[in-house]
Amino acid sequence: MSVEAAEQTTEQPVREIGRDRRRKEDQRLITGRTRWTDNIVLPGMLHMAMVRSPFAHARITAVDTSEAKASTNVVAVYSGADLDESVGVLINAWPLSPDQVTPVHPPMPTDRVTFAGEIVAVIVARSAAEARDAAELVDVDYEELPAALDLKEAAQDTVLAHPDLGTNKSALWVFDSAAAGTGTDVEEAIATAREGGILIEREYRQQRLIPAFMEPRSVVVDPTGEQLTMWTATQIPHIVRFALAATTGVPESKIRVIAPDVGGGFGGKLQVTPEEWLAWWVARQLGKPVKYTETRSESLMAAHHGRDQWQRLTLAADKEGHVTGLKVDLLADLGSYVALIGGGVPVLGAFMFNAIYKFPAYHFSMQSVLTNKAWTDAYRGAGRPEATFGIERMMDELAHELGEDPLVVRERNWITHEEFPFTSIAGLEYDSGNYEAATAMAKEMFGYDELREEQRRRRESNDPVQLGIGISTFTEMCGLAPSRVLGSLDYGAGGWEHASVRMLATGTVEVVVGVSAHGQGHETAFSQIVADRLGVPFESVEILHGDTQISHKGLDTYGSRSLVVGGEAVIKAADKVIDKARRYAAHMLEANPDDLEFTDGRFAVAGTDQSVGISEIAGAAFASHDYPDDIEPGIDADATYDPVNFNYPHGTHLCAVEVDTETGQVTLRKYTCVDDVGQVVNPLIVDGQIHGGLVQGIAQALWEEAVYDDSGTLVSGSFVDYLVPTAADTISFDTATTTTLATTNTLGTKGVGEAGTIASTPCIVNGVVDALRSFGVDDVQMPCTPERVWLAIRSGSEGQGTMAAAAPHFDEATGMQGQTDRTAGADGPTGGSAGTDDAEGAGR
Repeated sequence: MSVEAAEQTTEQPVREIGRDRRRKEDQRLITGRTRWTDNIVLPGMLHMAMVRSPFAHARITAVDTSEAKASTNVVAVYSGADLDESVGVLINAWPLSPDQVTPVHPPMPTDRVTFAGEIVAVIVARSAAEARDAAELVDVDYEELPAALDLKEAAQDTVLAHPDLGTNKSALWVFDSAAAGTGTDVEEAIATAREGGILIEREYRQQRLIPAFMEPRSVVVDPTGEQLTMWTATQIPHIVRFALAATTGVPESKIRVIAPDVGGGFGGKLQVTPEEWLAWWVARQLGKPVKYTETRSESLMAAHHGRDQWQRLTLAADKEGHVTGLKVDLLADLGSYVALIGGGVPVLGAFMFNAIYKFPAYHFSMQSVLTNKAWTDAYRGAGRPEATFGIERMMDELAHELGEDPLVVRERNWITHEEFPFTSIAGLEYDSGNYEAATAMAKEMFGYDELREEQRRRRESNDPVQLGIGISTFTEMCGLAPSRVLGSLDYGAGGWEHASVRMLATGTVEVVVGVSAHGQGHETAFSQIVADRLGVPFESVEILHGDTQISHKGLDTYGSRSLVVGGEAVIKAADKVIDKARRYAAHMLEANPDDLEFTDGRFAVAGTDQSVGISEIAGAAFASHDYPDDIEPGIDADATYDPVNFNYPHGTHLCAVEVDTETGQVTLRKYTCVDDVGQVVNPLIVDGQIHGGLVQGIAQALWEEAVYDDSGTLVSGSFVDYLVPTAADTISFDTATTTTLATTNTLGTKGVGEAGTIASTPCIVNGVVDALRSFGVDDVQMPCTPERVWLAIRSGSEGQGTMAAAAPHFDEATGMQGQTDRTAGADGPTGGSAGTDDAEGAGR
């Protein structure tokens, strides 16, 4: 191939990083010209339907499948008694301690069900409709057993979710700053505050949530041929393959798992599921492809749930409002089984309760508890939103106690930009940040002072519609990664990520990544990174993912890790391509490799006009007619990246809410947020992630709650009762970014996928409480429905807003200590709230 002189031009190429690019993948997604798992049709494929328990806890005394077996086009019916060991079990990848109590989790039980919705029989038929019809004919006899439903009662072992285990307590995990050497003793800080400072104790409820992804879970298994193939709507194809091999005895090399286009996850598809394992087993038993797609009611009832905690927080401060200590005691509801990483999710929050503040002393204790409800696991943010909610509510309480502006109190205690890198009281090193800049921009955009003045006027005039200003300043640990750190926490896998960059002979580029998308825009963002790195057109880059045969190595998508971990692996692979291409270029240009400069996709000999493009080099490497003797043909490259640290996006969120004190209705008026996510690769994608996260977090504050009745039946089992907001329920958001580059990756990027969800929930609740302070209200239990707000106003205005008697406290049986000094409301567990832990549809 010829080598031509580069054209002389002063025109600079447009950089892709930082550019608004419409997502490559959207055309096929929004027009439906794609392959969702449920679209897959294979020759001779059979369909599965599940028979699920209506009871939260019951002994299975008999299963009569005879009538179902006789139904038209039914091929097979299985109950738990029909399964053999080859079906495998579902794994827990994050045991928190050697003595963790972990019930065995079969895909289908044989003798006892432990939550309403657990599978007790499987129907296989020639069509999905026929399978569902036959499922109605299976007759199961149950002997109902007492169910552990209330989290606090379950922690006392009054009723056992698994009687054979002898306890509901699964694991106790403790972090103490004095023992860890990161700070002083928290009890000393509390004692000092009690004697001559400020001591605030509160109890908050993180209600149970349902991921409610757009695409229900679906799985197809093809057992024909040498390799068994599973298509599944999952965030974790590589982990599913590993878990199948580890539990079913099938060699990993014989398993191919494909995650085609996946319609949302929010953590809800970060799971190995009974349905996947049963489809796998049934397909192998029958030797034919099978498919299962859940209904929406099955999804809400039996897919894993999120959050579900009681938080007891004790904050110590001096009289000037400098925080001196923080003590956190959690009860975390695991549901009936310890899910894939469910036991460890609250521990992620342990490192974030201290947030952006300089606490000298810190103690965190988490007791996980088994109940007879659907199991819990990661839900967008996974532990960090729960922690941010707790500390941001407490900082507002501190400001109220001082009679000062909540932003002023926060600024007094946060880490200043000059102090980075900063080692937190929880032992993490925050590498970069500028909380002052984000807050200053947010205040100006929001019109903070003007809205405070309006709030004052409304209070003085006793306006029936009060204005509340909500604040949330946050940081989060994301880019779930460093393998050594995860190992120190007993996590069952690493945190590295893998990528390959292939330079094709025609000049285009294939990039294979181990992270797979379910709505984030990977194909677009990674194409922008590679286009800039290699100097090739954006349109010439193709991203391949989600298939363990094509992407043979990877640890998948969760924890805002795709860009900061997967993207860094892509960069490292691209740099290796450049290094390999440099030697080819030196040979083609008859130059020393050290004399070559690589700019905008071309190698040029320094001081000359001789150059060659990387696409030309790819063609030459493909032909291999003339290449250096001491290298092998080709310039493709692989890379595996394992970060040395998490990364720490941060931001300031401000909201204005209007609360009708006569009806309890909360109306969003204004929402402004300024987030710092490091280097922005694609502003459109960042805005989309933040907007989606905001709506999801606001929904927890105002609308969403998984509610069980006294018998353990999910009464919010459809979108009629589980209130997922639409665009009509929200407002336009004012968003912006500041930039402090991460110092631990090449581009300086930080995660963004969970930021909006983490910050927005406490922002809204702080706003609601701020609107009601004059009524003696200092908390409203989420979701802040009109009924709960109205009851909080009534109980607060009767003078019960700060009475200690209004709040129940944990007793010693739960493993949590202390008394509650002040909590609003008389009826609810955190004050100002209607209903209890599992109230029957309170506020619905």
